[in-house]
Amino acid sequence: MQRRQWLTQFACSVLPVALTPAQAWAQAWPTRPVRLVVPFPPGGLIDNMARLLGPRLSQELGQPVVIDNKPGAGGNLGAGEASRAAADGYTLLMASPPLTINPALYKKLPYQPEQIAPLGLLGRVPNVLLVNPNANIQTVAELSARITARPGQLNYASNGQGTSLHLSAELYKSKGRLFVTHIPYRGAAAAMTALMANEVDMMFDNLPSALGQIQAGKLKALAVTTPQRSSILPQVPTMAEAGLAGYQVSAWFGLAAPAGLSAAVQTRLEQALERIAKQPDFMAALQKQGAEPTWLDAKGLTSFMQADTAQWKAVADYARIQLD
Repeated sequence: MQRRQWLTQFACSVLPVALTPAQAWAQAWPTRPVRLVVPFPPGGLIDNMARLLGPRLSQELGQPVVIDNKPGAGGNLGAGEASRAAADGYTLLMASPPLTINPALYKKLPYQPEQIAPLGLLGRVPNVLLVNPNANIQTVAELSARITARPGQLNYASNGQGTSLHLSAELYKSKGRLFVTHIPYRGAAAAMTALMANEVDMMFDNLPSALGQIQAGKLKALAVTTPQRSSILPQVPTMAEAGLAGYQVSAWFGLAAPAGLSAAVQTRLEQALERIAKQPDFMAALQKQGAEPTWLDAKGLTSFMQADTAQWKAVADYARIQLD
């Protein structure tokens, strides 16, 4: 009898504890390539960030991460496709501003916001308020004074209705109670060309795409839109420092997934993202692209997105912007 008890105790001490189905799934996952949906065409800011993330995430997960560009409808096409995918961890979404802007603007979306589960924020890219150097405007206050003196006579360019650049200007207008006419162009490059040619008076742009023209003296940067100054343009104030309290906008990026992931797989993804976010070479690569490394876990990103959506809803209501 004593021998039988000893054998039982010995067996329990050496045999592995049985895994729950969820634990077993998380240990096995992934067993095949993971698809990362990017809701923009190749070569843009969010696509570039996805291609910095992809190889590092592949190394963390032990499987290839395949970039799948699904542009269209202001980011709605890719987000909609990701939202309808199985919540098994094999389809992920590059999260970016359309997830918070579009619910405030569109009458109908091809998905519901609750169908997208945030996993983590990796970085933020400032937008920058630009004028032509020949305009003889040195500060945001001077620009605001000129607009106030000539209501409706000045105009601003953007890369299209409902974009981060468009809404950055509308937020500026709403906070300053300013009247400036919007002229949308087919892309930021066309808008910037118009500004350099003095066809428009101002515009907001992503800092990375404007940096070369700023450094060449072809455009004047008045302020950046993030809460802190940019590390690559430290002499340029923030919009809040320039007198617009509470103003903050960024072209943020992170990772999301279809809602309904198992807790074990979600935890594994969050932990992988956090390790990547804190890698010195990854942080340096982001800064080289003009981004500010910023880590938020799933809970933090969810709160960030809720606040961002509320801000854009207020701006859309103020400016009476609604898209089909």
